[in-house]
Amino acid sequence: MVSGNTPATSALAQEFVQFAIASGVLRFGEFKTKAGRLSPYFFNAGLFDDGAKLGKLAQFYAKALVASGIEFDMIFGPAYKGIPLGAAVSIELARLGRNVPFAYNRKEAKDHGEGGSLVGAPLQGRVLIVDDVMSAGTAARESIALIQAAGATAHAVAIALDRQEMATEKQADGSTRDVPYSAVQYVRNTLGMQVCAIAELSDLLTFLNTQAGNDMGEHLTRTQAYRERYGVQ
Repeated sequence: MVSGNTPATSALAQEFVQFAIASGVLRFGEFKTKAGRLSPYFFNAGLFDDGAKLGKLAQFYAKALVASGIEFDMIFGPAYKGIPLGAAVSIELARLGRNVPFAYNRKEAKDHGEGGSLVGAPLQGRVLIVDDVMSAGTAARESIALIQAAGATAHAVAIALDRQEMATEKQADGSTRDVPYSAVQYVRNTLGMQVCAIAELSDLLTFLNTQAGNDMGEHLTRTQAYRERYGVQ
């Protein structure tokens, strides 16, 4: 996983954090997460909403994947945000000389034309799932089921940001509870898949530390407090 352990990946992560903030994709304030937590920051990949930003984002994914050393045979973009992300990454990899097949799914199966819920290249070999973030790992599990049903291997996941916070599990009564591991850790340790993240919450904190003397100081304090409450190692 690209996690800032070397100067090269650390520099890439810092560049990505700055790019995400400048693009308005990474924002600060008070945001309610799917788990019901009040987060001091929010990452919305849907705001990579023009050709220049999406192209730059694809470059970050491609560089992170090359640095990770993860091998794969094709790309899968889960509906909905993963569709443009996976397509953009496949285009960037082809530009760099590595042309790999790409597929995605529909939320609702089509009952006319070619039918089914899968579009694009046939799912086969080692499949890389490209998405924006992982909160509970639910989307990853859905993608894995589709890939396995097609006879392929769900091999790895590439995401833009690892929030490095506790996942939640649904209980029998419909409630949820925090668990002492993140969605990324679950996918890696329980599902046995490799995970590549362009940047992690720790990279965001590193950036905010360098900006502590200006108006980012408040965001640093609140983000550190959030990680102390909900973060994982």
